[in-house]
Amino acid sequence: MAGNDLGSLLGGLLGGGKSGSGSGNILGALLGALGSGSGSGSGSGSGSGGGGNPLGGLLDMLTKSGLVDQKDSWVGTGQNQSVTGAQIQQALPDETLRKVAEQAGVTPEEAASDLARTLPQAVDKLTPEGQLPQAASLEELVRRQSL
Repeated sequence: MAGNDLGSLLGGLLGGGKSGSGSGNILGALLGALGSGSGSGSGSGSGSGGGGNPLGGLLDMLTKSGLVDQKDSWVGTGQNQSVTGAQIQQALPDETLRKVAEQAGVTPEEAASDLARTLPQAVDKLTPEGQLPQAASLEELVRRQSL
């Protein structure tokens, strides 16, 4: 329900319209899974991840998995560094990746590859000023960026 709405919003944000909805749906499924508490691990995140914002939780996971340079490049204002599906598989809890893959109708490996392709652009667009914006919800944040 909320994942589908978020997927549609993210598809629009990524500029794909109908063709981008697949990327939006997989990102929506990931952020929805993280927002529901499935796999986020810690209670109170560090500065960027607090407040129940699944984007902040995702960025914390990437940091803990050794993808600091890549994550910082997406949030920052310079060139976005790429990641591989294997790196995404290592960064995300197995349970979260399985849930995302199931919601998107793909294998966990395909989900990780899709996320590796789309995360750099999505995080870049959701952090236009080089930092995680404050928002009551991720949906509000995506709507603001889509306007």
